[in-house]
Amino acid sequence: MALRRFDLEAGGDSFAFKPETEEKIAFWRAKYPAEKQRSAVIPMLWLAQKDNNGWLSEPAMREVADRLEMPYIRVYEVATFYTMFRLQPVGKYHVQLCGTTPCQLRGADKLKEVCKKEIGDIMYVTDDGRLSWEEVECLGACVNAPMVQINDDYYEDLTPESLSQILGKLKNGVEAAPGPQIDRVNSAPEGGATTLTDAALFDGSRNAIRVLPNLPVPAVEEPAPVAADPLAAIKQTIASGAKAAEEEKAAEGERPPLVTIDPAAHDDLKRIKGIGPKNEDALNELGIFTFKQIAEWTPANVDWVEDFLSFPGRIEREDWIAQAKLLAGGGETEFSKRVDAGDVPSSQDDED
Repeated sequence: MALRRFDLEAGGDSFAFKPETEEKIAFWRAKYPAEKQRSAVIPMLWLAQKDNNGWLSEPAMREVADRLEMPYIRVYEVATFYTMFRLQPVGKYHVQLCGTTPCQLRGADKLKEVCKKEIGDIMYVTDDGRLSWEEVECLGACVNAPMVQINDDYYEDLTPESLSQILGKLKNGVEAAPGPQIDRVNSAPEGGATTLTDAALFDGSRNAIRVLPNLPVPAVEEPAPVAADPLAAIKQTIASGAKAAEEEKAAEGERPPLVTIDPAAHDDLKRIKGIGPKNEDALNELGIFTFKQIAEWTPANVDWVEDFLSFPGRIEREDWIAQAKLLAGGGETEFSKRVDAGDVPSSQDDED
């Protein structure tokens, strides 16, 4: 970067922000905490440049430093580093001409000749104080090259003739319309749009589309191959045998029918000799809640229940069915009387 120095003589001895700028200063400073006010140095310098006829004098930089409580040298460093800050007087209309490759290829060199002819050398201010110019790096409007920025506005798609006309208007105090200087809107094609012209694209009718067309379909991952189990055949044989045994076991006997009974109608099955609390819970899980159900068991039902509860022969040995029939009919057994009197330990724990 070329050495940049500010013009001490042209800057005078003082600078003051315009009253209407104070609101903007407050806006930018409010973005930063009290101990980080120096972070506002760039926008503050930009506002000072605008209030100082488009350039930064040394007093203007000192005013920014004082307001942000920064050393003067730190503000000078920022101002001399960024080329957006001009360090010598410029005209009322300062032309920044882009000379970067896209504009250069589209005729920026011819625009430079116009500026030299109409204004003079780089950073020279015309005698009437209206015009000055400089060459800058890319201004980001490459699609509309060649172009210039005059103060805050872009003038694009220029030719030597159109730029000469714009400078002539400004020199005579006549405002020139910014933007493309040919028949186009912003960066649209010259002569009007040639694509996306269907009105249905913009009337909201396509809002129902939830998936973009032509998106790549995610590949379906193949499951990882399962390593061969050398014991698979043995495991299969064991599983088959267990399944066969289970089916054979299930075939023995017949499960008593399931019923749904109001809990208030449940009988105290512990009044049957051989049924304690645990066996009663097991019978309840099978849907057995009353003496009448047990009294109606068939031999096949007995075989199934004995197999399920793992005590073969016990139901017949303790004569559950006969006891259940008597109790279901409202009678009593010697055992049920003892249970009712609280004299039978099996009413609290299962018998062996």
